[in-house]
Amino acid sequence: MNTPHSSVFRRSLLTVLVALALPVLAACVAGPDYIKPAQDLPADFKEARGWKSAQPADTLPRGQWWEVYGDAELNALVAQLDVSNQNVQLALAQYRQAQATADAARASFSPTLGASAGASRSDSGSKTANSFKLGLDASWEPDLWGSIARSVESNDASLQSSAASLAAASLSAQASLVQNYFQLRVTDASIALQTRTVEDYRRALQITQNQFAAGIVTRSDVAQAQTQLKTAEASLIDLGVTRAQLEHAIAILIGKAPARFELGSKTSLAPLPELPLSLPSSLLERRPDVAAAERKVAAANAQIGVARAAFFPSLSLSGSAGYQASRVSDWFDVPARVWSLGASLAATLFDGGLREARTRNAIAAYDATVAQYRQSVLGAFQEVEDNLVALRLLADEAQVQEQAVAAAREAQRLALDQYKAGTTSYTSVISAQSALNSAERNALQLLGRRYTASALLIKAIGGGWQGLDAY
Repeated sequence: MNTPHSSVFRRSLLTVLVALALPVLAACVAGPDYIKPAQDLPADFKEARGWKSAQPADTLPRGQWWEVYGDAELNALVAQLDVSNQNVQLALAQYRQAQATADAARASFSPTLGASAGASRSDSGSKTANSFKLGLDASWEPDLWGSIARSVESNDASLQSSAASLAAASLSAQASLVQNYFQLRVTDASIALQTRTVEDYRRALQITQNQFAAGIVTRSDVAQAQTQLKTAEASLIDLGVTRAQLEHAIAILIGKAPARFELGSKTSLAPLPELPLSLPSSLLERRPDVAAAERKVAAANAQIGVARAAFFPSLSLSGSAGYQASRVSDWFDVPARVWSLGASLAATLFDGGLREARTRNAIAAYDATVAQYRQSVLGAFQEVEDNLVALRLLADEAQVQEQAVAAAREAQRLALDQYKAGTTSYTSVISAQSALNSAERNALQLLGRRYTASALLIKAIGGGWQGLDAY
């Protein structure tokens, strides 16, 4: 037997079923599907032609690219970066924020369920009445036009971009630490060299003073020797300033106050490792900053869909069920039961061009991210090319500089022998000694530049080459 209540229920149920069928029938999802921006990339590196590829040892841990330098002290320092470096910790916190935002966007697919309870007492003058309510409320907005799906897609891409940014922050800190560490070790070697130079100049001053006492040379020779010695001592002090500042920089990188960090002196340096080449396609997979830029493009593309979905009507479904009675003990009686089902369709008819403006804004934002992505790729190639040519030409320069050091060392020996024999002036000795000191310091500076170029090249190819996972 049909009752008024059952007829209402059937009509309400039919309304809900039709509304639920609309998402299935809707064939249109707002916004364009994402396509990775095209980029005209070269097949190889300009500065890599003729470069000899190395074969790294298979025993090297995956991703631990700094271990190719074979320095245990450096390895221990880098191990502290991800735990203590504050820039890495900042990127990690931003990643966790992006993760929470993506989860929040995905929650929009689910209905909202709430519970309520209440009690009231009213007096109409002739009668006092109590009312007790207990109910459940549910609401859901079906994603008819893909607005929520595009929002989730955008936030997922942003999460991936944040993960890549975290990897980029870690890689940048690692490369900075490697550069500062080897610059400090080169400074140690320079301090050792300058210390030996000071001792040589001190002995030369003693020789000059002995010859002056014997009446062989003039007072001006002694003054020149003293000037040369004091200048060398001043340079030695200046190297101490450089070393201290590099040590401070390393302390900050590993998250320590400079007062609580000390790195002992070491003058021996392992040979520079030979580095293999990475093809452009591998570069795009390994560079976390490039990956982050590409994921931002995907996020911006999905936002176009979110903006366009606002042009279509939205459907809301709601329902509630519960009990209402003048006494709590009557809640579960049939007359006390209450329920409702409903659906509403809403659309904006006029907004003064707001939705159109938001769509144009989303498209412009997408175009901006495409430009940033393409610029990131070009910048990545420039970094590889710059450091490839630096390593290649600095290696050639280092060979020539070693020849210059050998020639300057021989010239100093000859000048000093001639001065002792009284066949040349002390000016010739000073000139030869200064030339040798300059040549030796240039050789060490070249070594530091080669270590820097080596670390920057590894960073430019994404931080290693041995089976790294794509970011």
